Amino acid sequence: MKIAVICANGKAGRLIVMEAVERNLDVTAVVRGENKSAAGKTIVKDLFNLTADDLRDFDVVVDAFGAWTADTVRQIPQAVVHLCDVLSGTDTRLLVVGGAGSLYVNREHTLTVADGPDFPDAFKPLAAAHDQALRELRGRNDVRWTYISPAGDFQAEGERTGEYILGGEELTLNSMGESVISYADYAIAMVDEIADGNHIRERISVVGR
Repeated sequence: MKIAVICANGKAGRLIVMEAVERNLDVTAVVRGENKSAAGKTIVKDLFNLTADDLRDFDVVVDAFGAWTADTVRQIPQAVVHLCDVLSGTDTRLLVVGGAGSLYVNREHTLTVADGPDFPDAFKPLAAAHDQALRELRGRNDVRWTYISPAGDFQAEGERTGEYILGGEELTLNSMGESVISYADYAIAMVDEIADGNHIRERISVVGR
């Protein structure tokens, strides 16, 4: 299995690469400059300049693109659209590092985490961008995509426990009533989905135990 991790130098990307390498998977880092990940192979190219020829030999492409400022968050759904267009009609799977704000908090699926009264205003543009990316994916029947939402508290420096709970469209809490996961445990879940491919054209979610 050949895997390309886009934005492999980012915090999530590097841990996803490391997890895949440790499982002896064939991983290529897609970066704009020097490769700082554990991948032995590299494509040096901006995400938005990637073409079908660049990605045609991969079984799985991971979109680990991140943006945080008001000026750049719009690129999150733009990245998804570009990658969908590049991979359209192929057998290559697209796995997207998603957000938690779009997870539902009621059975009717009419209210999301981001709709809550306590959701910080500062995070609303980011949540909206991730939600738009998911909406773009839901409209693509020509791409074998999977969107993976982390828990509400997504901890970049969190401990790698080696365990997680797999959820679906709704916010899932662990046995302590918490919605938290480390980037390292999220990477385990991502690579598990890479290996298994059980959720084509679905959004899943993960929370730490």
